[in-house]
Amino acid sequence: MACLGQFMVLLDSTIVGAALPDMQARLHTDMSGLQWIVNAYVLLVAMLLLSGGVFADRFGRKKIFLSGAVVFTLASVVCGLAPSLGWLIAGRVLQGIGAAALSPGSLALLVDAYPVPQERVKAIGLWAGFSGIGLAAGPPVGGILVEALDWRSIFFVNLPIGAILLLTALPVLRESRNPNAPAIDVPGTILSILAVGTLTYGLIEGGVRGWTSPVILGSFVLAVVFTAAFIAVEARSTAPMMPLRLFRGSLFTVSNTAMVMVGFSLMGSVFFLSQFFVHVQGASILNSGLETLPLSLAMAIVSPFAGRLAARYGFRIVVTTGLSVAGLGLLAFGCVHADTGYGNVWWRLAVTGIGFALTMSPLTGAAIQSVSPQESGLASGMSSATRQIGAVLGVAVLGAVVTTRESTGASFEAGLDTVFVVAGAASLVTAAFTGLWLVKAKPTESTAPQTPRRQAQPAD
Repeated sequence: MACLGQFMVLLDSTIVGAALPDMQARLHTDMSGLQWIVNAYVLLVAMLLLSGGVFADRFGRKKIFLSGAVVFTLASVVCGLAPSLGWLIAGRVLQGIGAAALSPGSLALLVDAYPVPQERVKAIGLWAGFSGIGLAAGPPVGGILVEALDWRSIFFVNLPIGAILLLTALPVLRESRNPNAPAIDVPGTILSILAVGTLTYGLIEGGVRGWTSPVILGSFVLAVVFTAAFIAVEARSTAPMMPLRLFRGSLFTVSNTAMVMVGFSLMGSVFFLSQFFVHVQGASILNSGLETLPLSLAMAIVSPFAGRLAARYGFRIVVTTGLSVAGLGLLAFGCVHADTGYGNVWWRLAVTGIGFALTMSPLTGAAIQSVSPQESGLASGMSSATRQIGAVLGVAVLGAVVTTRESTGASFEAGLDTVFVVAGAASLVTAAFTGLWLVKAKPTESTAPQTPRRQAQPAD
């Protein structure tokens, strides 16, 4: 049941991309509207992941897991019935809250249910497998549903999954909690949402309102103020959601900085894939969902092996290689045009997916290695949170690139070419960064990438 919950979260993270062109047409929205549909979800997940794990430990993992499933399922109904863009964004916010409770709770339950290490490894492998299936199934399932019905159907598909999950999990799962769990950092959580939220608002709306608009400049000022307040609160808190002392270690800082850029380039480019195939190459929504499959399928296949490669060759080699491969794949995709045949397209997506698959697990492993074993769950959660923050910024910044390019008279296709080139260049710069600064030593058997107690889900 824990695996089914994670499957639902991961399915939703990729299925929405296939529906964006239909949403844009039926909701009569622009690029900023599509960005909010994605970022309203990702922002809440990013900012609540750490708190979700703490809530599960303090109040009961079964209780938080099932509560997350209820919220996520009901939020899917709100999204599917949304009469306007505003209602849809509100539903996505609720989905993000549900996912932030559902995902860490699912893994915590799984780890608690299998105390024997050998059995736990097998259970976590099954959990990761369901994650990969959900990730890969999103584009084709989304394309089929939207083509047969419309964008609302991608949210209604969560109803039977959620119902099965709740009916089967309620009598089977046993409750567990950690009596020594830290206190919940409410001020830090609120300030983090406000800081990233105001920054995201400025980046998304800047291309529409104008970068020198008082509202946009004010949002950037507020982002700085909220960030400073967040740092001050975390520095003084006895139980901070993001202990700043962890960033004194270079390995922890480098791995999380790189993870931000992974989220930026991966999610920022994925956001535009279905729009490229539909609006530039003229594909149907069904075909666009199928045509994006090589990226997610490559990630699902390669990801389980990334940790083993890092354990054998070291974090630096594997991460730097992965970022370089992903960057080259994105640069190659930036050369695809309206008349480029799919036979010359799919391999670029597959190369990009392989590259990113090689980075995420080793970067999380590097973050875990840099802290004490007692803080491995926190380090893993922070690694997932930084990746989600990067995803929020990627959608916002690269969307601003397209909007700005169009405002200067460039075509939508030219704007998308720039997006993929920028994402590829960012990945290559990050590869140089990790090549210089990420730890050279191989992780030992005890510190190789493992799935800790409060790990969150892969990328949306």
